[in-house]
Order: sequence, then C-alpha cells, then structure tokens
Amino acid sequence: QVQLAESGGGLVQPGGSLRLSCVASGFTLDYHGIGWFRQAPGKEREGVACVSSSDTSTYYADSVKGRFTGSRDNAKNTAYLQMNSLKPEDTAVYYCALVLYCSAHGWSRREDYNYWGQGTQVTVSS
Repeated sequence: QVQLAESGGGLVQPGGSLRLSCVASGFTLDYHGIGWFRQAPGKEREGVACVSSSDTSTYYADSVKGRFTGSRDNAKNTAYLQMNSLKPEDTAVYYCALVLYCSAHGWSRREDYNYWGQGTQVTVSS
C-alpha cells in the first residue's frame, strides 16, 4: 500500500524556519519525483517545489525561490522541504505527492501526481 506521510509543520514567527519531512512507505522512492504543494484557506492548491528522483534537479515556485530548498534521502525513503525566511503568506497546509518525474515546464500540474500525503499545517504568525 503506497503511503506518504508529512510531518514537521507548526507555528513559527515571520523570518523563522521549518523543515518538513515526507516519509514514503509501500514503495521505493528512488525512481520517483516528489512534489510539494500547499493550500491556503479559500485558495487552490499550488505547487511549491518538485525534487527529481536523482536529486539533481529541483524546481520551485517563484514565490519561494531562494527561501525553500527541496531535498531527499533515498536511503531513508524520505523527502524534505527546508523553509527559511518564512512569511505570513506561506501559511497553508503543505502536502507531498508522488510523480513519475519532475517536468521542467509542467512540474506543478496537480493531475500528474498520483499519490498524496494527508498534509501538515504551517502557520506563520507573530
């Protein structure tokens, strides 16, 4: 049974940092891309980053470039999203999701992702 489980969310002040984890079970993460998405109240789910299977290419939304870093440890079957310089507008539920590969021009297409985690809440507030 394929499962993805996010953790690491919480309440942080503006300018702070969090690291999200996404643990995969029921399959080997090695040959898949991992996407990170977020959904704020009243808004559509949007792509944040996509980490390629070999960890050689990672794509980011413009809104998080230079602040967020996606990575993975295939030996632990785990992906990470390091979030620095957090802003109130980063507040959302964050999800990880599985994709065959991260496409340079289409990595944020939700319909290409076939498994999703349950999400973890990130709140940025003073």
